[in-house]
Amino acid sequence: MNQKYLLYMYLLKARTFIALLIVIGFFSVMVPNFLTPSNLLIMTQHVAITGLLAIGMTLVILTGGIDLSVGAVAGICGMVAGALLTNGLPLWGGQTLFLNVPEVILVVTLFGIVVGLINGAVITRLGVAPFICTLGMMYVARGAALLWNDGSTYANLVGLPQLGNTGFAILGSGSILGVYIPIWMMVGLLLVGLYITRKTPLGRYIYASGGNESAARLAGVPIIKVKVFVYAFSGMCAALVGLIVASQLQTAHPMTGNMFEMDAIGATVLGGTALAGGRGRVSGSIIGAFVIVFLADGMVMMGVSDFWQMVIKGLVIVTAVVIDQFQQRLQSKVVLMRRHEKKQAAAPLSEVSHG
Repeated sequence: MNQKYLLYMYLLKARTFIALLIVIGFFSVMVPNFLTPSNLLIMTQHVAITGLLAIGMTLVILTGGIDLSVGAVAGICGMVAGALLTNGLPLWGGQTLFLNVPEVILVVTLFGIVVGLINGAVITRLGVAPFICTLGMMYVARGAALLWNDGSTYANLVGLPQLGNTGFAILGSGSILGVYIPIWMMVGLLLVGLYITRKTPLGRYIYASGGNESAARLAGVPIIKVKVFVYAFSGMCAALVGLIVASQLQTAHPMTGNMFEMDAIGATVLGGTALAGGRGRVSGSIIGAFVIVFLADGMVMMGVSDFWQMVIKGLVIVTAVVIDQFQQRLQSKVVLMRRHEKKQAAAPLSEVSHG
């Protein structure tokens, strides 16, 4: 086989990592403080937001779906957290229950999972296309977040000692061994995603559902359960992001998460996950998140206009899709070449046996 094609294949498979090296190299020259340890740590904390969403988005896209609601779900989850910390949980009889911070995190995470379950149920049980269903949920969640407090924010989410709900800021700004907690959360969820996709039957079902749903169904793959799971998982990731952002800002804003879904999809596509489903890696999506965030932060440090930032990020995402399509065509060509070589190698043996 032509070694040139193999070299092209290896380069295309490593394209996300190569893109990350190019971004780091460019901004390290253009921005003097870009590679300082403190700046890298802050940027990696920003990566955690996109990375968490990208992990959930990867599982969804692997099944051939899409989740456009994650940004809005993050926003409404932040509002739920703000309401619980500020106003408590109303009970019957005019009583109010104030939850501590771990309980608030648990309740909000469950809320995000429920939203994801609704997405999954509507898509699988009612046959609504994932794009339409999650687009509708995006509007529902965003509108509900605005209605929740009449469009106002929940500010100063520091809690009160007498209510036992202080310490919310630790989630977004605290650190363990000098590393911010959101980064640890991203690493932990990455390991969970890798374990699911590589070591469990569920992971094989996820790939099979996106690769060829009809064949997977005939093979006994529980398509409905698989799809409901991935949307619930994506909803959980969005809830965690909403909690982290509200914790970092100490404020819950109804417009939190605006356009987050685009960054998550962009990171997933850059990481090599096919939008048609059935092919991709969670680890690749995390590298894609690093590319998206480092590119955005580098442009901010250079003083690039917000408008140009949107244009450049859009061009990067489109380029990633084009390269992915080129890789698929090249990979198909390599497969055909290998089959041809095998036939040629087997032909002389066949002639000898007949002789």
